[in-house]
Amino acid sequence: MIPAVLAPLSDRPRLLIVDDEAMNIKVLVEMLRDDYALTVAKNGVQALERMAMDPAPDLVLLDVMMPGMDGHEVCRRMKQDPRLADVPVIFVTALGDPNDELHGFDLGAVDYLTKPLTPLLAKARVRTHVQLARAQRALENYSHTLEARVAERTQEVERVQAVTIRALASLAETRDNETGNHIRRTQHYVRALALHLHAHPRFAGQLDDRTIDLLFKSAPLHDVGKVGIPDRILLKPGPLTDEEFTIMKTHTVLGRSALRAAVEEGGESEIAFLRHACDIAAYHHEKWDGTGYPEGLAGEAIPLSARLMAVADVYDALISRRVYKPPFPHARARELIVADRGARFDPDIVDAFLALEDVFRDIRNRYCDEDEIDPS
Repeated sequence: MIPAVLAPLSDRPRLLIVDDEAMNIKVLVEMLRDDYALTVAKNGVQALERMAMDPAPDLVLLDVMMPGMDGHEVCRRMKQDPRLADVPVIFVTALGDPNDELHGFDLGAVDYLTKPLTPLLAKARVRTHVQLARAQRALENYSHTLEARVAERTQEVERVQAVTIRALASLAETRDNETGNHIRRTQHYVRALALHLHAHPRFAGQLDDRTIDLLFKSAPLHDVGKVGIPDRILLKPGPLTDEEFTIMKTHTVLGRSALRAAVEEGGESEIAFLRHACDIAAYHHEKWDGTGYPEGLAGEAIPLSARLMAVADVYDALISRRVYKPPFPHARARELIVADRGARFDPDIVDAFLALEDVFRDIRNRYCDEDEIDPS
C-alpha cells in the first residue's frame, strides 16, 4: 500500500499526485521524490480531501481517467475554490485527442503530460510550472506589501497635511481675536452640508467621498489671507470705513495667492487638495446674485466649495460673539440665512442647512467657545 505522504513536508515544493493506478503513482514518485515533498491520492474525492488540509500544494499532477470523479471534475472544483484556484494543474493522461487537451485547458490546467511519461520532459515541465507558481505568489506578496506601504505612506502624508492645515489656520486665528473655535465649527458645517447634498442631482457628480474629505480638510484655510491684513483693520473694535473694508476684502485674494503658490510647487496630490483650499479662500464671500467679492461671480460660476463655505461661515458669524454684536440665537440666524436664499446663498444649500438644523446646533454646542452662551 502506498502511503498518502511519501516525503516529509518541508521547504521543498509540495506536489500532489492523483491517479487510480498504483503503478502510475509509483512511476511519478520515483521520478520526483528527490526534489519535492509528495502527497498522493487514489481518486478525485481523496484528492480534494488532501487539498483541504493546510498547506495547499504547489502543483497537482492529475490523472484524467478515474472512476467516479474524474480529473476534469477535480480541476473544475479546484478552480471554484478561492484557496485552490491558483494552484497549477498538470493533467497526466493516455488520451491523445487534441479536443481533450483543449477541454482541460478551458478548465484551467496549465499543461499536459502524456503516458507513458518521458522522465526528463516530465521533470522539466513540473519544475517550470512550480517555479512560475512560486514566482507569481512572490509577486503577489510583494504587491500586497507594496500596497500596505503605499497606504501607510498615504496616511502619513494625510497626517502631515492635517497638521500643516491646522498650523496655517491657527496662524490666521492668532491674528483675529474673534475667531475662537470658528475654524473647527465651519469645518464640520461644510462636511455636514456636503454629505447631505452628495446624492442631490445638482451635486452628485461633484461630491464624492474623496472630495468631501478634501473639503473638510481645506475649510480651515478659508481666512488664511487675514494674515496679510493690518492689525489696525483686522482688530478694529468698531465698524470699518469704506476704505478699511476695501482692504479687508483683499484677504480673499491674499489667501488665494498664497495657496496657489503652494499648488504650483506641489505634486498631483497636493494640487487636488489645495485646489479646493484656493477656491474656498478666494470665493467664500461671493454671492449667488453676483454682488459679492472679489470677482462678482454669480450662481454656479462660484465654486461649490465656496458656496458651501459661505453658508457655514455666515451662520457661525451670526451665532458667535463679535466686538460689535452679541451672539444671535439659532432662530434669528436661521431667519437671516433664509432671507438671503437665492440672493447671497445657493438656494439648494440653504435648503440643506434647514434640513440639518439639529446637526448645526450639535456642532455649535460641541465646539462652543467658553465665554459664549449656547444660542437656542
